[in-house]
Amino acid sequence: MKSYSYTPQNVCSKEISFDIDNGKLQNVVFIGGCPGNLAAIGKLVEGKDAKEIAGILKGNKCGLKPTSCTDQLAIAIEKALSE
Repeated sequence: MKSYSYTPQNVCSKEISFDIDNGKLQNVVFIGGCPGNLAAIGKLVEGKDAKEIAGILKGNKCGLKPTSCTDQLAIAIEKALSE
């Protein structure tokens, strides 16, 4: 299992941390942002295929912002998978 930490851009959350174990997401935690919604996102993606989740969440926007916390998670996953 490998642990990752990512500093999101242009969103309310300040940090996203997660693990990838055999291609599956584990322990997704957002620091800052909308606590209830982001905790729910972490639960929903737990144990799911990282590449699939990145594809689902990529491009999701928050209001008029060009990104969202879930889009930033997708970017973080893609970055982690490319390492």
